Amino acid sequence: MKMKSKPPRTGLHREYYDNGQVSIAGRFVDGKKHGPWKYYLRNGIVRAQGRFEKGRMTGPWRFFRESGALWQTGGFKADLKHGLFKRYHPNGKLYDVGKFVLGKPVGVWKTYDAKGKLTKNKTY
Repeated sequence: MKMKSKPPRTGLHREYYDNGQVSIAGRFVDGKKHGPWKYYLRNGIVRAQGRFEKGRMTGPWRFFRESGALWQTGGFKADLKHGLFKRYHPNGKLYDVGKFVLGKPVGVWKTYDAKGKLTKNKTY
């Protein structure tokens, strides 16, 4: 007897923590994540937000700390880090900045201390 396969998931999708708080929200198209998605912490603060295209991270993404403060920004292309990436200290000051090309760091990366002073340059 041949089993019928289920059609691919399509439409809005949400997952929840056991406390009822939304943990993930986005949309599937033909079984793959597509369009804007948000990931939440248990306290309701957004942990990450960005877009998927046919199941792969694409375009700009933002990642946050448990406090809600910005932790990292950067772009993706077909699930690979691509473009300018910045990470931030807990106080909001820039921690480091550099560029990726299809998942590989390139060029000069700069690192700063929590007061904003340049502490290191690294060339890839």
